[in-house]
Amino acid sequence: MSPTELAPAFFLAAIVILVSCRLVGRVLRAFGQPPVVGEMVAGVVLGPSLLGWIAPAAEQAVFPEALRPVLYVVGQIGLVVFMFQAGYEFRVDRLRQVARPASLVSVAGMLTPLLLGIALTWIAADTGGMFPPGVPLLVSALFVGVTLAITAFPMLARIITERGLSGTRFGSLSLASGAVDDAVAWVLLAGVLSISAASIGPFAITAGGSAVFVVVLVAIVRAGGRAQRAVRRLNPEHLLMAVVVVLFFAAWYTDKIGLYAVFGAFSLGVVLPRSAAVDAAVHAMKPVSTLFLPLFFTYSGLNTNMALLLDPGLLLFTIGAVFVAVVGKLGACWAAARLAGEPNSVAVRVGALMNARGLMQLIAINVGLAAGIVTPQLFSVLVVVALVTTIMATPLLTLFDRLERKRTPEPAGV
Repeated sequence: MSPTELAPAFFLAAIVILVSCRLVGRVLRAFGQPPVVGEMVAGVVLGPSLLGWIAPAAEQAVFPEALRPVLYVVGQIGLVVFMFQAGYEFRVDRLRQVARPASLVSVAGMLTPLLLGIALTWIAADTGGMFPPGVPLLVSALFVGVTLAITAFPMLARIITERGLSGTRFGSLSLASGAVDDAVAWVLLAGVLSISAASIGPFAITAGGSAVFVVVLVAIVRAGGRAQRAVRRLNPEHLLMAVVVVLFFAAWYTDKIGLYAVFGAFSLGVVLPRSAAVDAAVHAMKPVSTLFLPLFFTYSGLNTNMALLLDPGLLLFTIGAVFVAVVGKLGACWAAARLAGEPNSVAVRVGALMNARGLMQLIAINVGLAAGIVTPQLFSVLVVVALVTTIMATPLLTLFDRLERKRTPEPAGV
């Protein structure tokens, strides 16, 4: 397709995506699900799992192959802006209160699902069509383990923000633990890609590049006063432009070193100097994430085909993967929080939030698909894991709230 053909095709696809996300979101809202879950489900609905199955010609007409890279790129813009805003709203001073339990929760939430995922893959090594030929079983096992160990940090941040949980202890603990988990997971994913390519290059680039990025972030924090004085000299339009340029540079850099753009965006948001002018610039970018983020979910949905899971062996592996994911993340994070001295009311909520994998797992499996170490069958299995564990989060939080209210005695009448 030529650029003049891609433009109207993109507009039509964007209309279908935005309307579908809104409609599915309204339906799922009745079941207590946040809008982000509606966007995930709508992405799958618009792919071969439903639309492509019912009307394959319509799917190809709305989402032609040449258009899909455009959907990915525009979706990345929405994703980066959203994570930048989540980082800007996150307060580092809250981390001091949860540093010790967050470290324990992060370790447990990373190691347990990683090891269980490796074991499950080894057991299912003979499942037909699950793993690509020519890829060592070790690579497949490590990849599944890493993807199960991921926490959907952007989604976790969005759920916490939408439910007004940012100031709670379990909200701060979950954000801190999720951020560490995902940073480590992406370094491990780079290691898996290095093993697959029989080269240490990707891992070395990610580890070294991350160290340089941390140094730059520390320098920004130390230059806070000078940065605020520079901000005051800019008019709102120039300030917005400067913020966007720095944001896109951070996203580009972290993407190039293999840590993924969302971490650059979130980290920049955390260290950006706070002021009324910067607040206004960040707020002005909100419509970008609202409009463009659903495009990334649809791109992932176009690569998902649930019909592949009708094979008994694949279906059994899917059930096992969901079970291992929940036990390894929700169970392990709950146990670690309790071991760190947190009350059960905090620990169970931390486990429920950390168990959500949605967006970040979708990103990881897309990377694996592009690298040739993930088959369409395994891709669909891991999408199911992402959907189930993310859909669980909000109902579990609501259930825990109800149980706590029942256990709390009402004040005696006067």
